[in-house]
Amino acid sequence: MIKRKIFPEFPLRVTGSLLSPAGKNARLSILLYHRVLSVPDPLFPAEVDAARFDAQMQLLAGIFNILPLTEAVEGLKSGSLPARAACITFDDGYADNVEIALPILKKHHIPATFFIATGYLDGGMMFNDCIIESIRMAQGNSIELTMLELEKFPLNTINQRREVIDIILARLKHLPPEKRKNMVEAISDLTSVELPKDLMMRSEQVRLLSDSGMEIGGHTVYHPILASIDRQTAKNEIMNGKAYLESLTGKQIRTFAYPNGQPQTDYHAAHVKIVKELGFDAAVSTSWGVATQGGDLFQLPRFTPWDVSITRFALRMLGNLSRTNPVTVLIDSRR
Repeated sequence: MIKRKIFPEFPLRVTGSLLSPAGKNARLSILLYHRVLSVPDPLFPAEVDAARFDAQMQLLAGIFNILPLTEAVEGLKSGSLPARAACITFDDGYADNVEIALPILKKHHIPATFFIATGYLDGGMMFNDCIIESIRMAQGNSIELTMLELEKFPLNTINQRREVIDIILARLKHLPPEKRKNMVEAISDLTSVELPKDLMMRSEQVRLLSDSGMEIGGHTVYHPILASIDRQTAKNEIMNGKAYLESLTGKQIRTFAYPNGQPQTDYHAAHVKIVKELGFDAAVSTSWGVATQGGDLFQLPRFTPWDVSITRFALRMLGNLSRTNPVTVLIDSRR
């Protein structure tokens, strides 16, 4: 006699239904991913690889009712979400989203939304990846970062290289785009590394995602921290990214993800207003928590459960259901 598997799915479904019932009291969990690697990366062991992503999707499919984001938004508005509602989202537009994540999503019959920074399609590279790959492949046992007013750092171990990467990214993330670009180029020239050209999606891969039934969302053109640029530039970034994706897919782009996504730090009330004015239906942040009826559809919370253990992953998913008051920004109607 074959025993039916009731753990962990059955008790987790029961607990999830108590925390996230159907209807007006529903709580929507929105997960955030960036990359899904083919194999674990020693430099970034917390980054999700194919085996771990497959296990996570299998568990989520057994516990949660996973919806396309636009459908979930409609359910929030009408109070018709199912119990244990959840969405899967990806930011930036990495090629491995198509090559590795998409087959796993289709295997488990899971819809997802992919927020694409259009300026890096077809051979481009985001600033953080330029830094990561430059330091990863840098020759020698040290690097001197005088252009960042930093001292000499050792590069003898993986941990030392990771520490240097974290320090550089923290220094560069919130700089104005042009200054940040100049700094990245200086570090790339210093290391003399030949950077990869295939990290980000090609245009046809975006179309493939769309044609496969996945949703495509806006994420600006060049992924600037909106709070670090002027309002018109921010509007152009959001508007032009949306327009390009609509021309590429032939479909309306209805959702948006704020780059980096921390309310009050990475975007302000003015940017929420721009997203509304440009005709999006909803937008997501990176403020942890769950979305509830009556919450701000243009600042939907998201989170990433980084746990390597599948049990801890499941428990963190349930724990997140208690986060019903995510940090948001207040809208100033005068702006």
